[in-house]
Amino acid sequence: MSAGAAVAAAVKTQVRVPGQRRPRLWAVPAQAGPAPVRSPGHPLALGRDARARLGGAVRALLDVAGLDGVSDAVRLAVVVLASRTPSESGVVEIRAGELGRWLGLSKSYVASEVVPGLRRSGVVTVETAEGEYGQDGGLRCTVLPLWRARKVIGHPLGLSRKEFATLLRLLEAVMAPGWTHRDGRVTPAGLLGDRTGRGAATDRLALLLLVLEARETGRVRQCGGSVDTKRGRAAATVARLLGCSASAGERVLERLEDRELVLRVRLKTGSGLAHRSRLMVPAVAAAHGRTAADDVQEDRAEGPEPEFSDPDVAAGPGQAPETATESQVSGVLVTDEADVAEPDVAAALHTDHPPLVTPVSSPVLSCGFSGEGRGGNRGLPDRACGREDQAVDGESAAARSGSPVAEGGPLRGKKPKESPVDERDGQRAAGAGAGARPKAVGWEKAQRQRRVTLPVALGLRVALGPVAGLWERLNGWQQNQVEAAAKTELARLEGLLAQQGAAPRLLADRLVDRLAETGGEALVDRPYPWLIRRGLMQRQACTDRRCDDGIRLDTGAECESCGNMLHLRRARRARIAAEIDRQLPGLTDRERQRVLEDRLREQAAIEAEDLVRRREQTRAEQARRDAARAAAQEQAEREREAAAAADAVRQALPCEDCGQDRAAGLCEACGFRRRTEAAIVEAGLVAATWSADLTDPADVAAVTTEVRAAMEREIADVRATYLRAMDPADQEADPVGTASVLAYGALHTAEQLLAEYRRNALAMLGRTEEAETEACRAYKTEQGRRWYDHNPSGADAVAAAAKAADAARERTAEYLLTVRLEQLREQLTARAEQAAAAPWTDRLPELAARPLDGKATGAVIA
Repeated sequence: MSAGAAVAAAVKTQVRVPGQRRPRLWAVPAQAGPAPVRSPGHPLALGRDARARLGGAVRALLDVAGLDGVSDAVRLAVVVLASRTPSESGVVEIRAGELGRWLGLSKSYVASEVVPGLRRSGVVTVETAEGEYGQDGGLRCTVLPLWRARKVIGHPLGLSRKEFATLLRLLEAVMAPGWTHRDGRVTPAGLLGDRTGRGAATDRLALLLLVLEARETGRVRQCGGSVDTKRGRAAATVARLLGCSASAGERVLERLEDRELVLRVRLKTGSGLAHRSRLMVPAVAAAHGRTAADDVQEDRAEGPEPEFSDPDVAAGPGQAPETATESQVSGVLVTDEADVAEPDVAAALHTDHPPLVTPVSSPVLSCGFSGEGRGGNRGLPDRACGREDQAVDGESAAARSGSPVAEGGPLRGKKPKESPVDERDGQRAAGAGAGARPKAVGWEKAQRQRRVTLPVALGLRVALGPVAGLWERLNGWQQNQVEAAAKTELARLEGLLAQQGAAPRLLADRLVDRLAETGGEALVDRPYPWLIRRGLMQRQACTDRRCDDGIRLDTGAECESCGNMLHLRRARRARIAAEIDRQLPGLTDRERQRVLEDRLREQAAIEAEDLVRRREQTRAEQARRDAARAAAQEQAEREREAAAAADAVRQALPCEDCGQDRAAGLCEACGFRRRTEAAIVEAGLVAATWSADLTDPADVAAVTTEVRAAMEREIADVRATYLRAMDPADQEADPVGTASVLAYGALHTAEQLLAEYRRNALAMLGRTEEAETEACRAYKTEQGRRWYDHNPSGADAVAAAAKAADAARERTAEYLLTVRLEQLREQLTARAEQAAAAPWTDRLPELAARPLDGKATGAVIA
């Protein structure tokens, strides 16, 4: 097979996106010798398809719902992590400091603001490794939208390994901090690598989006529609890319202009009238082997200045043109008009002419109008600016410059009479008649704003591919409306489908079916209403939200609900027909059909009324639930307010023990003291459970007193240790804090001693007769299991029996401890109630025997 045949066969098998122009391939003769080694191109020199693919991926990533309202630093961090995502694992490992260098921010800011923002968004899962000071040092991140779209065909975020590498090289060229590899290679800093501090992330994100929007000439297509005239269309374009206000977009654009990374080029026409501005990225043009001057016309001449102000744009100073010795080139940069028209700018105001003083020989022209020279063809002329940018030879150019029309013709400012174009337009308007409807004022502007190709987003291109011909017939406003409706339908289908990323293909299949019903694009006379009301609209044949013309959207099979509804209707029709045959047997076929239809209509009316009634009941029930929910929310809000007020009052109370102000009823030190006292009392009771006669109050009191004395000695030693370790100056400067520290030390010591007393009590209670009896019974029971009948004295049987006995002994000891503690507490409570009920005269001996700190020294425990 020849080389040309091989190329043709490859083209036939190539998958073409609907609406995309098929590339023209030419057979190239085979090259002799080894194939040349191609070096990687410049990272900013992206092709049209690569720019559309990466731009769609970045925009889809920034449009995720979790990134609404977050800072530009968090949004840029998501893009950076996405570019560094391995295609196999999907997990990015990076340090917080390195991520901060990519964002132009400090390590502390990344750890305190960016990482929490990523967690709150739900777009990125972050696993951290603590650094030296407890901060988030190492990060293991997974960009969830990328991970979910890795195997979804046609998803904007379903990037391949090569596309990940291209995106990473693009980010390195834009914002890489620069570093040296271990093998000696050096990655230079990007265009904004040295831009750090406040607003650095915003500037980097803006430049990245502008690079993805820039063509090979470096020119960025600006947004259409009405914008703030004080800010300009370029600032509005940057603002819409970032999703911020026009003023913020202007500040970002000014910072990029100060670094000469972005240019706002002001156009100027040949007649001196001010034209629109152009937004350019010089680095992109340089990457494609061009310069900003390649898209700028430096030798455009100026025509005679008009003596009046243009109704749309103010004219320049009204001075006559000078001789050829003076420069007739505007000092403002002028871009090439032949590239592409501005979406909202009309045709060029005037054609380009050479200087008027060029020596020429004037040819014979009838009137010098640009529409002349058509020969025998007397048809309608083309647009006045249709061929004015084409190159002409010197004779024709000189003829135009030397013609009388150049001085006073209808294309110049004076305009002594109506031009032939105006006369022809007037004749057309008169011939249309009074009943003809004129076009809207903005129709021509909307036609100029329309886009011939489908939207850049891959999902929209796949979905609208079958109606690419209808898309070309829409104007700019209609295209925007259809694009918005398609986005809404795609989002709704994504919520209905279980498989993510299948909505574009499903919507494309729907459009194919609708076109087949209509008979093809040629029979669609009005594309916009057809797309909005028929093509993109789902037609439910039943109550199932997944039904579209009787087909399930999620499975592609026939809708079961539609089948059930059809079965019920057929059964109803058969039942009514049987009733008619039974009730009216003598009817003819025509009369029977009429009666059947009447009864079916009655039944349908009854069902409609029942449906309306159920809907009203549903709405009433929903309103009742909404009212109940609102009442519950109000009640909860009132309870929260009451709790907050009660807490505020409680916080203002002084301490009950020491009287400290605003201590919420009990200060920290006094709280620790109360818990310490309770631990001491509990330890005394625990010791008394096995070492005292529970029926003898004096014996119990002696044990508790001994335990209290031992614990107080331990607490005093700990207190002295704390005081020796503390600085006396700190003690005098913060007495409240010192008291809290000492009280906490006492509490900690008391809790440790209480745990030790509990272990001793369990050990002693485990040796009692009750515990030994339970242990022996459990030992014998375990040895009597049927699986030990063959060898009851074996090692396994003895070990299992001993384990069961120990468990029974422990359970018995815990039970005895619980029961005896409850008995002691009841005795203490009874004695306290008796002491409180006794008259104060009977309690004088006890009160006299108590020391000043309030602790009893006798056998009575209050």
